[in-house]
Amino acid sequence: MRALLAQLNPTIGDVGANADRAADALSAHPEADIAVFPELYLSGYTYRDLASAARDPGAKELQAVRAAAAEAETAVVIGFAERLPDGLGNSLACIDETGNLAAVYRKTYLFGEEAAIFIPGDELVLVTLCGLRVAPQICFDIEFPEPARRLAESGAELIVTASANFEPFALEHDVPTISRAIENRLPHLYVNMVGSGDGLDFVGRSRSVSPLGEVLHEAPPDREEIAVVAIADREGVDPRADYVRLMREIPAVTDRS
Repeated sequence: MRALLAQLNPTIGDVGANADRAADALSAHPEADIAVFPELYLSGYTYRDLASAARDPGAKELQAVRAAAAEAETAVVIGFAERLPDGLGNSLACIDETGNLAAVYRKTYLFGEEAAIFIPGDELVLVTLCGLRVAPQICFDIEFPEPARRLAESGAELIVTASANFEPFALEHDVPTISRAIENRLPHLYVNMVGSGDGLDFVGRSRSVSPLGEVLHEAPPDREEIAVVAIADREGVDPRADYVRLMREIPAVTDRS
């Protein structure tokens, strides 16, 4: 299977132009089974004036992306600021290859100033896209092992992370992108923002990682890239180190200090 990794620097606040660019990328690469765009891609990553760039899941900009997905027969995971009845969500629209909005995932672990802007999600999501049970994650989510493990235990077949990771936190994702794949024996698609915006310098390095921790493709840290890359399967996983299958209840801690 093939994935389109859209490592882009969206224009902050220009939801229509960002959606059009996503639709163009899908149209240009119909060979991809699934396409992944960064966190808050439609709005751009910012802490200011997000209410004006927030959209409902049925908004015309997402409808345009859905139409392009259906035309290309490509599933899509794309970040947007979601308008909620009581505030804003840092959300992913999960669109299947027929253009159907299959799920919306809201970021559960909010980073820094995000906690003052967004309402945290209260559920993890498994969604079927391109014939796989996909576990969507957003940026800071992957710095915690527990969500990905819970999703793997629930039957996930592919981890997909949309990110807007910036300096000085490159290492905080270089390691977890590989670790979450190895410890759950699942392929991991990771797409990060790149370039600068609103005083932040995004670090790119979007990746396709195999269940064995091999980086099959890595985008550069300092420029945009739209690449169609391989999605690894679980071939070659040694059953002696199939960690999810071998997991048992963690023993209680005895404090002998």
